[in-house]
Amino acid sequence: MSAVEAKLAELGLRLPEVVPPLAAYQPAVQSGVYVYTAGQLPMVDGKLPVTGKVGAEVTPEEARELARTCALNALAAVKSVAGDLDRVARVVKVVGFVASASDFTGQPAVLNGASELLGAVFGDKGVHARSAVGVAVLPLDAPVEVELQVELTTA
Repeated sequence: MSAVEAKLAELGLRLPEVVPPLAAYQPAVQSGVYVYTAGQLPMVDGKLPVTGKVGAEVTPEEARELARTCALNALAAVKSVAGDLDRVARVVKVVGFVASASDFTGQPAVLNGASELLGAVFGDKGVHARSAVGVAVLPLDAPVEVELQVELTTA
């Protein structure tokens, strides 16, 4: 078990299987020392646990946990191309999309679920730039979607 996966276990989490693509794309691709993930939905065992808009059908607290699940799914996608999460030199950027009710403005707090998980797992290497974007709707009526860009070690 890698040190990163041991840290996840210490946090009471496990790395899931890579979520299969819903369309014509790859869950993650590597270009040079960078891995870019596709947007990851909060799928658990092949299903969305909750659907709807944050601030309407989904509470901000639920959405924050869903963002955490998205980050776990993104880490699984990174591992699928990097081979080992211990190769992550740094989480460079997180982009998060929040399907939002028209008056919901708490997107940054929702995305903290993903950001705080990455910080807990990677420490200083998990500190990243981030965008938190409110959108009208996401695939499958998911409340949250997260994508990562990570830099890998060259060794």
